[in-house]
Amino acid sequence: MSASHDRDRPYWNMQIEPFLDTPQLRDLQLHRLRTHLARLYEGAPFWRERMQRHGMQPRDVHRLEDLGRMLPPCRKHDLREDVEKHGTIGSMERMIAAPMDELKLLAATSGTTGEPTPYPFTPAGMAVMNETWARVFWRCGIRPGDRILHGFGLSMFIGGVPLLMSASAMGACPIPVGAEVGAERLLKIGQIFKPRVLFCTPSFAEYLIEAAPKAIGAPVSSLGIRIILSGGEPGAGLPEVRRRIESAWGARLFDMGGAGGGSCDWHDYQGMHNVAVDGSIFELVDPETDAPIALEDGARGESCLSTIIGDGSVGGLRTSLGDVMEVAMSPCPCGRTGFRYRIVGRVDDMLKVKGAIVYPAALDNLIAAFHPRVTGEFRIVLDEPPPRVTPPLKLKIEHAPGIAGEALAQLEGELIERMRSELRVTPAITWLAPETLPRTGRKTDFFERNYR
Repeated sequence: MSASHDRDRPYWNMQIEPFLDTPQLRDLQLHRLRTHLARLYEGAPFWRERMQRHGMQPRDVHRLEDLGRMLPPCRKHDLREDVEKHGTIGSMERMIAAPMDELKLLAATSGTTGEPTPYPFTPAGMAVMNETWARVFWRCGIRPGDRILHGFGLSMFIGGVPLLMSASAMGACPIPVGAEVGAERLLKIGQIFKPRVLFCTPSFAEYLIEAAPKAIGAPVSSLGIRIILSGGEPGAGLPEVRRRIESAWGARLFDMGGAGGGSCDWHDYQGMHNVAVDGSIFELVDPETDAPIALEDGARGESCLSTIIGDGSVGGLRTSLGDVMEVAMSPCPCGRTGFRYRIVGRVDDMLKVKGAIVYPAALDNLIAAFHPRVTGEFRIVLDEPPPRVTPPLKLKIEHAPGIAGEALAQLEGELIERMRSELRVTPAITWLAPETLPRTGRKTDFFERNYR
């Protein structure tokens, strides 16, 4: 096989990925699940105690569905309770079926809703991570030798150093700048090293569009970036946000994250393909009752993931991802394998306004549709703990330069009418001048909380 043809192959792993949607994969999942359950039962006290508490033994699992029937979802409060009882290090040791002195890397979640959740990586865990991300990278066009400008936060985040290591392992050349250095520094390094790929959150990609003319005296399209791989927020899956980023950068925007998936190169966003079907089991549950939700086109629920390879260092059993996802099980028009999912919002971010359920992602997409009359930046003002919101829903929104008086009043009328029609809420809007709200390379916190 020629080198050029090899670079054009549809998948990173041609032995596994073409067969992700086949019945044989379910057989492989069951075999790996049973083996993995036995390993965790033997070597990871946290998971053994959880199984015992619910009257489950690894030998009791005869079908994939048995796992959900026997074991409830594992959520943040379950992990937090174990940390409080055993300490962070002790809790990590209890969740991994490997000695702690085998750890090669420690990362963590952002901790935006509390204490950060640690993610320890053993060699087995890193191998799982590297393989999963290589599959995602390949599908969005990243190839060995590509220079990647890294604009996610580097400090402790899964999307920081671990992602860099995976990119390097598949043969790409990461440039570890990080969102922490700010927009000007990142853009100038982009000018110098001429990367083909950018890693960052969708909101940071939008902010760089604003910042580039001042920082480097040229639009972001002058950098020559052709692929933007984003995550941490649902922006890449929002049509208006996607349109603005791709148009300004002259690049294709891809999405990654959640359950080990990445979006494809189809012209309309199709969700993220789950590329790790051979190494994990994905489920949807009702967030209020824990009842399983059948995986069929349009099904929506809280996502849970069970890793069935490795030693427990990159996942757990029925661990809630905290996301509300919608799945598509029918074949994707792009022709690639792996069922698809899209992130609707975070379970913790759900708002209920007089019976209407609203997620920040929906507001983000709707407000972005009014660009260039708005900057796209907004905040939701909460006077009481969510999810219940006493009407009206309070929003702070940045208008664009030069929008004032009658033009601003007309914009407000159009925006309110659109929200009333599409989201069934009538907001109270406070308008802010451009660049009033802080920008960050990390996940945008859309909430302004005025309660203790």
